Amino acid sequence: MDPLATWEKILLGVLALLVILWFFPGIKTLMKESSDSPSDWPAVLLPLLAVAAFVVLLISII
Repeated sequence: MDPLATWEKILLGVLALLVILWFFPGIKTLMKESSDSPSDWPAVLLPLLAVAAFVVLLISII
């Protein structure tokens, strides 16, 4: 496959900028609402640590 031409790179950059500007109001609202909600980090970290420990156990068995 040939590398992208300059005009294609510029077009992709403009498209990415438009997508960011299009989603920015919704992201701003979500960030404002999420700061008011309680934190759920323990509910995320405990299963993540359990899976990581299980993977380490499986690797050590081999």
